[in-house]
Amino acid sequence: MTNSVDKRTRAFSSKIVDGMERAPSRAMLHAVGFTTNDFNKPQIGIASTWSMVTPCNMHINKLADYAADGVNLADGKAVIFNTITISDGISMGTEGMKYSLVSREVIADSIETVVGCQGFDGIVAIGGCDKNMPGCMIALARLNRPAIFVYGGTIMPGCHNNKKLDVVSVFEAVGQRANDKIDDAELSAIETKAIPGAGSCGGMYTANTMASAIEALGMSLPNSSAQTAISDDKKADCERAGKAVLKLLNNNIKPRDIMTKKAFENAITVIISLGGSTNAVLHILAMASATDIDITLDDFTRIGKKVPMVADLKPSGRYQMAELIEIGGIQPLMKILLDNGLLHGDCLTVTGKTLAENLANVSPYPEGQDMIRPLDNPIKADSHLVILRGNLAAEGAVAKITGKEGLCFTGSAKVFDCEENALQSVLNGEIIKGDVIVIRYEGPKGGPGMREMLSPTSAVMGKGLGQDVALITDGRFSGGTHGFVVGHITPEAYVGGPLAIVEDGDTITIDAEKNILHLDLNEHEINRRLDKWQAPTPRYTRGVLAKYAKLVNSASEGAVTDRFE
Repeated sequence: MTNSVDKRTRAFSSKIVDGMERAPSRAMLHAVGFTTNDFNKPQIGIASTWSMVTPCNMHINKLADYAADGVNLADGKAVIFNTITISDGISMGTEGMKYSLVSREVIADSIETVVGCQGFDGIVAIGGCDKNMPGCMIALARLNRPAIFVYGGTIMPGCHNNKKLDVVSVFEAVGQRANDKIDDAELSAIETKAIPGAGSCGGMYTANTMASAIEALGMSLPNSSAQTAISDDKKADCERAGKAVLKLLNNNIKPRDIMTKKAFENAITVIISLGGSTNAVLHILAMASATDIDITLDDFTRIGKKVPMVADLKPSGRYQMAELIEIGGIQPLMKILLDNGLLHGDCLTVTGKTLAENLANVSPYPEGQDMIRPLDNPIKADSHLVILRGNLAAEGAVAKITGKEGLCFTGSAKVFDCEENALQSVLNGEIIKGDVIVIRYEGPKGGPGMREMLSPTSAVMGKGLGQDVALITDGRFSGGTHGFVVGHITPEAYVGGPLAIVEDGDTITIDAEKNILHLDLNEHEINRRLDKWQAPTPRYTRGVLAKYAKLVNSASEGAVTDRFE
C-alpha cells in the first residue's frame, strides 16, 4: 500500500495507485518497471510520436528517453507512450494524403485517451511532423494538466552541386523534369540528396512554423524551436523539459494558464514575422478552440496590419531553419518584436516566468546577417497571410502573398474536381499564362481530409509559371508552397459553397490589397447555377475518413471534430 507524499502533485495518479483496493493496478505497473517508491511520485506521461514512417519522427524515441531522464532526475516517474504520425511529404499528391489532417485529430484523441485513462499528473509531448504539433497541443489544452511541448527539431539541408536542398526541391524538380529543364539523372541526384537524415522539413514550412508558434505561445522552453533534430542542444532541451514539467506541477501551472488570448496573439505575430505556413491559420484556430479562446480569421487580419514579414526563409526566401539556428533562432526576433510593442510581454510561459522575463537577456543577431530584416525595412510591410472574402469565400479564405507574386491577379478559371487531374494538366502543359487553377471538393468534408496541394503548386513553379498563374482551392497548401495561391475557401464546394459552380472560362479576381476573392458573375447567375447544383456522392461511407467527414467543422473554424454547437 502506498503512502502518498503529496496528493496535490498526484491528483490523478493517486486515484490509480493509492490504497489497498488499487493493488491490482500496482501489480501491473511493477511489471513495467515501477518500484514501490515510484508509486509515491507524480507520474508524467511522455507522449512520443516516434515512427519510422518519416524522417521527421525517426529519432523521437531517443528524445522521449531524454525527456524521461529529466522527469526521473526531478523525482517524478516518467511513463513513455506512443501515438501515431503520418508523413505529408511521402503521401503528398495521393489518396493517402487525405489522412493527413485527420491524423491531427487522431493524435489529439489518442493522447487525451491515454493520459485520461492512466491518470498521469503531467505531460511532456514530443512532435516532429506537421500534424504532430497541433495534435499534441489540442490534447494538452483539453486535458489541462501541467505540460510542455518539445519540438523534435529541424533537418539539416541536403546539398547538390553546391546548392542546398530540401523536400520542396524535389517536388519542384518534378516540374522541371516535366518541362525538360533537367534530365532523369539530375532528378535522381536531387531525389537522393535532398533528405540527409532525421528532422522536420528544413524551411519555414508547417513544422518549423508551428514549432516557432508554440514557443511564442509559451508552451515550449525558450529556443526549443531553433535546434536541429540530431544535436546536443535538442537532447538538453528534452531533459530540461522533463525537469520543468515537475516545476509546473509543483506550482500548479496548467496549459490554460499559459494559452490565453494574448498568448495566441503573440503566436500569430511571430508566425507573420517569419513568413510562416498557411496551415498555421488552421492549427491556431483549432488550438484556440480546444482552450475555448475566441480566435478567428479576423484576428489574423487585425494583427497582420501592424506586423511586418521580415524573415528571408524558404519557401519564398533564401534560407533554411538550420541557418537561422546558427544566428540565434527566433529568440532575438521575439526580443525585437517585444521591444517594439508587438508582443505581450506579460504572458506566462512554461518556465514559470513571463515572456518578457525569458527574453530579457537575449543577445541580438550578429552584425551583417541578412536573414532577418529590420522592422523598418521588411520583406513585406504587413502580413503575408491574407484573409480574403467575397462571393467565392463568404466565410473566408487564406492567401499566402509575400509580395513577390504581386498583390492582384485576374484570370480565367480552369476547373478540376480533384488534385490529381489538376497536376496532370500542369505537367501536360495545358495550363497557360493567365489561368486560375481551381481545385475543388478537396475541403475537410469534400476530400474528405483537406489535402495539401504541394504537388500541383510545385509543378507550376517547376514549369516556370509561378508569376503567371494562380491557384485557388478549398483544400490546403503545404508550408512549402509558394506562388499566387489561395486555400481554405469556405464554405467549401462539397457543402454548396459557390466554388462548386465555377465553370471553365469564368473570370476570377484575387485582390490582396482589398482582401477580395471574387467570381465575375452576377448574383442571379450564381444562384441559378447553385439551384441546379447537386452534392456529389460521398467518397467514403465507412471508416475513419467517413467518420471525419461527418464530424469535422469548417476550415474557417479550424476543421475540428469535437465542437458540436
